[in-house]
Amino acid sequence: MLDLSGVKNIIFDLGAVVLNIDYTLTIKAFQDLGAGSFDEVYGQFKQSGLFDDLETGRIEPEVFRDRVREEFKLELSDDQIDRAWNALLLDLPKERIDLLRRLGKTYRLFLLSNTNAIHYKQYCLNLMEEHGIPNLDPLFEKVYLSHEIHARKPSMGAYQFVVDDALIVPEESIFIDDIEKNALAAEQLGIRGIWLRGELLDLFEKAK
Repeated sequence: MLDLSGVKNIIFDLGAVVLNIDYTLTIKAFQDLGAGSFDEVYGQFKQSGLFDDLETGRIEPEVFRDRVREEFKLELSDDQIDRAWNALLLDLPKERIDLLRRLGKTYRLFLLSNTNAIHYKQYCLNLMEEHGIPNLDPLFEKVYLSHEIHARKPSMGAYQFVVDDALIVPEESIFIDDIEKNALAAEQLGIRGIWLRGELLDLFEKAK
């Protein structure tokens, strides 16, 4: 049971926590374009330096696309690359939006996501189409995206950025992520890490 006594701040991961995603769809999309070894360099639990560079804002999307073409020796358009890259992005169920709005009346809510500019643009479009919301900002007090803060989980810099910028007390905060090492890393700063292995709605149904 999730114990929320003494909690003032809840920090959420995005993918597989708030937003449904499926990494295998992006892997398959690139393989269908001819990048047969894409699964060797990208997945939920691993990714090469190219993807880290994109997610920490060290390279712009234009450079990322060029390096994908170079890496896999494929003549692909920007649109082909973006469509394959965005294939993993699925829906954000209305029930989770309702949960966030309900929690936001009691707690300070934040988002900390390993993401990139290409994905961000697409899921904002999806949110507008599905729910009439232009971006994630209406659901959280503040949104922290790895490509904007130049740090990605489980780096301590990502969590420290949130703590410092939001002026939160770590011991009054919980962080929810679907990857165990990311949840555990938050605990090094005193934030209670919650490794989500099921549905977010179920986690809060059992909260006290």
